[in-house]
Amino acid sequence: MTPYITDEQRWQAVYTRDAAAAGHFVYAVRTTGIYCQPGCKSRMAKRENVEFFTAAAAAQAAGYRPCRRCQAKPSSIRRCELVARACRLLETPDNPPGLGQLGAQLGASPYHLHRLFKAETGLTPKAYATAFRARRLRERLGEGKTSVTEAIFDAGYNSNSRFYESADQRLGMRPRQYRAGGAGMAIHFAVGQCSLGAILVAQSEKGICAILLGDAPEALLEQLQDQFPNARLIGGDAEYERLVAQVVGFVEAPALGLDLPLDVQGTAFQERVWQALREVPLGGRVSYTEIAERIGAPKAVRAVAMACAANRIAVAIPCHRVVRRDGDISGYRWGVERKRQLLERETALS
Repeated sequence: MTPYITDEQRWQAVYTRDAAAAGHFVYAVRTTGIYCQPGCKSRMAKRENVEFFTAAAAAQAAGYRPCRRCQAKPSSIRRCELVARACRLLETPDNPPGLGQLGAQLGASPYHLHRLFKAETGLTPKAYATAFRARRLRERLGEGKTSVTEAIFDAGYNSNSRFYESADQRLGMRPRQYRAGGAGMAIHFAVGQCSLGAILVAQSEKGICAILLGDAPEALLEQLQDQFPNARLIGGDAEYERLVAQVVGFVEAPALGLDLPLDVQGTAFQERVWQALREVPLGGRVSYTEIAERIGAPKAVRAVAMACAANRIAVAIPCHRVVRRDGDISGYRWGVERKRQLLERETALS
């Protein structure tokens, strides 16, 4: 159930300096011979030079030595470890502990724990537990080995009615449809070409659910099929082709604007970030820190970066307008060069 199983997930945690990943693994840099905690503030290494270990002892056995910067800030490491332990307790298959009970188990005051947890993850402990429970339900439904009711209770919901109150928001569809990989659900899509390469636009009955960019149309279609393997994918009709043309037109000429209904599916924190991104004007640039401040979580910079990386609706949710504090253009799901081109076009029009 941990979100740091694959090397891809671990690298994302390293890249965003995810403090919640502390205790799950360490990463080592071949060119320096040093290993670090995921939240280390040291200069970011290149991905090809990084390898991962489940524990510090394994990294040391492989010949790596500990990072002095990590060791120089034991209080920071203790904070990361405390939050990591809190996350594990909140991920219990039974009812997650309340704030008071959580503080008692960790030996911390509820106020201090609440403030620290939100600063490190961008979510309150309650919101984290809710998001994790929803993810566990999606996994259980995806396995297809239990009934919907059993999956709901296994995920930690106390009753069917409590879950169904927010089912559409958490799954984007009815739970039986989700378990069946979108069976019975119609998703219109079309694949086209633009100056940035291949582009795929997909729409559910609620709105645009994906705008994907890439090098090959086939790869984009595979991504959509992986997300909804049993949905009825409808492509190529004239009406939907016009919608794709509208998206392509915005990519080529941002001054045209883009006002589309979106089927946004994410955690409460992700949706706050994505909404803040939609309020960034054409030609504007903001830092991850500024977005964190706008949503009322000024210390959740890493969590903001992770939310940007999780965005599946390119350009309509303009995560390309987020840059580092020093103005450096980096960290874009669909490639830094595409991000650079989008920003250059928008800057020329502003």
